[in-house]
Amino acid sequence: MSTTNDRNTDSTDSADIDEFGYRPSLVRSLGSFHTFAAGISYISILTGVFQLFYLGYAEGGAAYWWTWPMAFAGQTLVALCFCELAARYPVAGSIYNWTKRLASPHTAWLAGWAMLAASVVSVSAVALALQATLPSLWSGFQIVPDAGGTDTEAQAVNGVILATVLIVLTTLINAFGTTLMARINSTGVFTEIIAAVVLIVALLVHAVRGPQIVFSTEHATVDGRPFGYLGAFMVAALASLYVPYGFDTASSLAEESHDPRRNAPKAILRAVFWSFVLGGLVILFALMAAPDLGDPSLGQIGGLQTLVLNVLGSELGTVILVAVAVAVGVCTLAVHAAAVRLAFAMSRDNNLPAGETLCRISPRFGTPVVAAVAVGVVAIVLLLITLSPQIYTVVTSIAIIVIYLAYLLVTVPMLISRLRGTWQPHPDGFSLGRWGLPVNLLAVLWGIAMTVNLAWPRNEIYNATEPFHWYLQWGGVLLPAIILGVPFAYYWFVQRHKTGVVAAHARESAPESTTPVVGEA
Repeated sequence: MSTTNDRNTDSTDSADIDEFGYRPSLVRSLGSFHTFAAGISYISILTGVFQLFYLGYAEGGAAYWWTWPMAFAGQTLVALCFCELAARYPVAGSIYNWTKRLASPHTAWLAGWAMLAASVVSVSAVALALQATLPSLWSGFQIVPDAGGTDTEAQAVNGVILATVLIVLTTLINAFGTTLMARINSTGVFTEIIAAVVLIVALLVHAVRGPQIVFSTEHATVDGRPFGYLGAFMVAALASLYVPYGFDTASSLAEESHDPRRNAPKAILRAVFWSFVLGGLVILFALMAAPDLGDPSLGQIGGLQTLVLNVLGSELGTVILVAVAVAVGVCTLAVHAAAVRLAFAMSRDNNLPAGETLCRISPRFGTPVVAAVAVGVVAIVLLLITLSPQIYTVVTSIAIIVIYLAYLLVTVPMLISRLRGTWQPHPDGFSLGRWGLPVNLLAVLWGIAMTVNLAWPRNEIYNATEPFHWYLQWGGVLLPAIILGVPFAYYWFVQRHKTGVVAAHARESAPESTTPVVGEA
């Protein structure tokens, strides 16, 4: 039986999207843990740490650990700004709709497209992480013979096969209902957290050196780096910068959550905090427990997986790697879900080709099934056309740059709004108060600095193996310009003239400030 408070909350939730000219069309079925799970599973510490430990260690040695708190400190500034926005505008496709209120519809389109494109690429990239774990658990997962583990092309093809199977599953789960997706995601997150705690304790028990190891720069790749170890440290920082993003997913599910104005900000901060703590301890205790820090396998793909098996033994090590595989699965599911909500939010405004079809809600499942399938199909196509490991490394690296740019397209307009005195947080929601301006300013400066660091034309990231091409080395600059510039040109000359809330999602009497309704006779 619903209480008066429940009815008041539902009325407030409806008013939140009514402000944008939308009628409620998604089913509100998610609680506070579901939104927290969505945020932390997108970050997915076990996926990120196990996938990228080798890069950080190969470039920065044990002292690369300091890139972890640096990355999370900076991203916490962004998360705090997002908490205010999540409380003020709790709607699907958070970044896209937030920017509509902070800036212009054109800036909003660019921010939404940047996050959508990067999320679809991330679906492929995360799913591909199965290749680093599953064959270590059982040789049968190496479907394509790889000549004793030395054939990198065979491993790449096998990774695409495993990733394709996973994306098909996440597509079906996202299409068949929000509740099913949330339950699977929450179960996976619970498993990941328990496994992370067990791993932390087990590594600590097997520690052979103290925590002072994080001050060691031995085994770092310093030769040829500008600025000596600082240059190596900034390359190593990419291993950490690739992890703490996607926390805004907790707010992107706002229209499917109960009381999102209060739950979303809490979920964002909890996801960031626990990801920082658990991931930081895993890296620290792994460094303390490594039998030999000079082992070259630590700086190779799958280095942390090998370390865990060597330190914990085959039985416990296998259990942990199973949890890592589960983490990869729920991370892919969460990224897929976030991409679907962005596609739905943009197509609801007819801001994507075939918008009226993409935003159609299944009467049976209560989800945008076409959007879920479209995201899955494009992600699989990306796997197939970027089969070369070198090209795929470039493309996935570019996706992270585009996400940082998308975040800047939110924090910069928000800062301008603060400086003009027009920003007003919700009176009953999360507010930074007098700390809002300095936090927002630091978030912008952080975003600019790290975007430059991510996009810097380094051979070791964008052009690491033969054949060497100048356009790959400069991929961090050229590809984001293409990914954002070409679609924006299409939007400017074609799609913006069709923009308007589609009839199926428009409230009966839209406010004057909203875009026109399209699709009506």
